[in-house]
Amino acid sequence: MLPVIASAAAAFRPISLTTLNGKAAMMERLDNKYILAEDRLLSALGVLSASFDMLEISGKRAFTYSTRYFDDAELRNYYDHHQRRRKRGKVRVREYVDSGASYLEVKLKELRATTAKRRIEVNEPLVALDDPCLGFIDGCYRDSYDQPFLKPLKPVILIEYQRITLVAKDGGERLTIDAGLNFHSDGAHRAAPLDRFIIETKSARGNGIADKILRSLHVPPTKHASKYCMGMAATGQVSRRNGFLQALRRMGLDEPLKPATHILPSPIEDF
Repeated sequence: MLPVIASAAAAFRPISLTTLNGKAAMMERLDNKYILAEDRLLSALGVLSASFDMLEISGKRAFTYSTRYFDDAELRNYYDHHQRRRKRGKVRVREYVDSGASYLEVKLKELRATTAKRRIEVNEPLVALDDPCLGFIDGCYRDSYDQPFLKPLKPVILIEYQRITLVAKDGGERLTIDAGLNFHSDGAHRAAPLDRFIIETKSARGNGIADKILRSLHVPPTKHASKYCMGMAATGQVSRRNGFLQALRRMGLDEPLKPATHILPSPIEDF
């Protein structure tokens, strides 16, 4: 656990994973993201501890995540986000390094801007998707958008970071804090400054206790702060990134790494 988080963690009552999932699984939710510097994070944690508990497993409160994102040759998932398409998604394999568990996850924007996350466990942190995985992805898209998923996918970026998770004492809401972000793509590596943190709030209406606390501390949401999209831009894999410049600046990743050579996909209708 990074020292700045460890110094504040003692103020939070621990909660088990089973209890957390019972209170706030939040597989369908409205999300808000906030990028904070270290001093603002400490102020926020001091207030959040009165209303939230902190996930603890086997005495640990900070957990290492390793997440590999998949996209097609034209990076259409990335550009769908950049162009703010109403129907857009992400496909990733997430490894919970401390436990060894890995999941294929599909995140989709649905009606009312809600985010739906569906996942299945896989045997290892995959670098290629087999037929059962592709069938699961296709089923998710058909359920949400009533259309098949036709994109051939390949791994494009690996993102590693530490995460702590808080859940509201009264349930129905959770938030995560990500730190120490590292982005790895073919031939490129980028690390975010250690004094920058991403808070993501997850609640039914997108205006939970945590959002109100952050507003009271004059911490505005950061729009378009997808770790996937920031990582693709920061490692120089894309030719357009202006839609994520606010998030990149707040993360200290706004200086381009190198020119990109990817060709923009031709405009298409939403899925």
